[in-house]
This record gives sequence, C-alpha cells and structure tokens, in this order.
Amino acid sequence: MTKTLVSHVGIAVKDLESAIKSYEILTGVQNPAIENVESEKVKVALFSSGSGRIELLAATSEDSPIAKFINKRGEGLHHICIYVDDIESKLSELKKAGIKVIDETYRTGAEGKKIAFVHPRNLNGVLIELEER
Repeated sequence: MTKTLVSHVGIAVKDLESAIKSYEILTGVQNPAIENVESEKVKVALFSSGSGRIELLAATSEDSPIAKFINKRGEGLHHICIYVDDIESKLSELKKAGIKVIDETYRTGAEGKKIAFVHPRNLNGVLIELEER
C-alpha cells in the first residue's frame, strides 16, 4: 500500500474571506475548516477532499511570518507540507545530512498536528513543512 506523501499546499493570502470564496468555486469544497493558530499568528482555511488539501493562510498580526512573506514576495505558494511518520527522527536525519532546518524540534500547528519547517536553502528554494501522521 502506498502512503500519501503530500499533506497539503499552503497558500499565503491577504484577504482570507475573498480567497475562501474563490477556492470554494475552484475546488467545489464548501465551508472549509477555519482555525486560528495563535502561536503562528495566522488564520487558516483548510480545503479538504479525498485527494488532497489546500491551506489558505492569512496573517492575524503584522509581525506574523505570513505577513512578512506577503510583504516581501506577495501572495502565493508559501509551502508544501510532507507527511512523515516520526517528526523528531526526520528532523535528526535531515540535520545529520546537512540540510538546514528552521525548527530544531516540532511545534503544534493547525488541527493540533506536530509540524516543523525545513529551510528552502537546501530544497531548491521551496519551504517544506513536515507533518507527523
């Protein structure tokens, strides 16, 4: 049995309500799960289907990572989230291989999941989020 590799794609948006309307039309998914992640200073809308998820991220504070991202790069693809079975061992493995991680240990993200970010420097310019299954 093949495991799903990608958990979701994260998209940074300025106006969450407007983006939700557009992505409801695009995906056919109505009433996405919405959650405030206070530790990250973001509000997320999660569109979920049997084949994948899209996470819209809007800043709730000017000093949030998403606000900084949008101010620097504009709206758009923020990260790709990859499932891992054991986040602590994966972080250790990446560090031993010389791959720079942003998070030395996991933190709690949306839906109470254990997450950590890997620096885009060693991953062809793509920010990767790890999510423990």
